[in-house]
Amino acid sequence: METSIIIVTKSWKNSKVAITKNDIQKIIDEDINPGLSMHGGYISIHEFDESDKSLKLIMGGGCHGCASSKLTMMLGVERHFREELPDIGDIEDVTDHLTGENPYYIQE
Repeated sequence: METSIIIVTKSWKNSKVAITKNDIQKIIDEDINPGLSMHGGYISIHEFDESDKSLKLIMGGGCHGCASSKLTMMLGVERHFREELPDIGDIEDVTDHLTGENPYYIQE
């Protein structure tokens, strides 16, 4: 049985500003992953829908299964995306955190 933590946030679907997968990847590469790498973690794009600007992310490395992954996603990753790309739509973590093999913080 697969289980994942899903984080869905306020949608900006009516915006006219174009956001591309390349815009998102640049933010991940330059702003987000360098910080996550200090704990052996990273995020990657699972899927981006340009029509409604919704983003699905996967957390890997030390973030995969980490007890703080939900906080990292909401307070770090999502906040940063909304500052940089205010018109981004739903942001969802689709990681199966129960299968994490080496989480930075272990869930008890």
